[in-house]
Amino acid sequence: MAQILDGKVVAAALTEQLKNDVQKLKDRGVFPCLAIVRVGERGDDLAYERGATKRAAAAGLEVKQFALPAEASQDELLAVIAKINADASIHGCLIFMPLPKQIDEAAVRAALAPEKDVDGITAASQAGVYSDKSVGFPPCTPSACMEIIKHYQIELKGANAVVFGRSLVVGRPLAMMLLGQHATVTICHTKTRDAAAVARGADVLLAAVGHAGAVGETFVTPDQVLIDVGINVNAEGKLCGDVAPEAAQKARAYTPVPGGVGSVTTTVLAKHVIEAARRTLD
Repeated sequence: MAQILDGKVVAAALTEQLKNDVQKLKDRGVFPCLAIVRVGERGDDLAYERGATKRAAAAGLEVKQFALPAEASQDELLAVIAKINADASIHGCLIFMPLPKQIDEAAVRAALAPEKDVDGITAASQAGVYSDKSVGFPPCTPSACMEIIKHYQIELKGANAVVFGRSLVVGRPLAMMLLGQHATVTICHTKTRDAAAVARGADVLLAAVGHAGAVGETFVTPDQVLIDVGINVNAEGKLCGDVAPEAAQKARAYTPVPGGVGSVTTTVLAKHVIEAARRTLD
């Protein structure tokens, strides 16, 4: 029977570690603080905000929320970001995207100070991921994948890792992070020829396609570890991943959906804020 890589277990263990890190910072007069910026009231944004706020509080972080109406102008949002950049008591900032159509997302990404970019949206953070340097932070979702791999002691050195998906927020940074742990990495996408055959050569298969059941049984072997990043809604209205249930059961181990990568993401956000606070002491 396949082992379930429970994200809640990883999040709980990481939270305990973060509590200690926060206390050490507070003992030195630094109180880690996260700013959350939201334009409008999208249901998925509100749900993530509740989760992030809860995780931050559990780790001992402060949270400042900046909510703008959906019709807010670009200048109004940029003014909020400028205020956050200038506030030394705020160490990290999460900006919910996509933004309303009247706002230029590129301008917003460029406006945020890289040292406060805890979810990898700025060009500086992206450059840091690709150059393996501590500039800004990688996006939280691929970081959560790496935390799960670390927690369950999945060996990456010399392993064949296949990433399905090439987005700037998951697939590509995840590939770089795996490479940083000495895995041999292949990125697959919609134009990959015989993707199932490529997948079968993986020791670790990471699905970040955004389509329910995109990774089927023909992609999986019994010796593989599956990391499922997908969050989709199936025909029955239930949450499901990119990996088909029958494919997950065929593997050696897999992350469930829900209860897998998504459970760790907000904890990683808290970790990045704490690290951003620590960097202010250097």
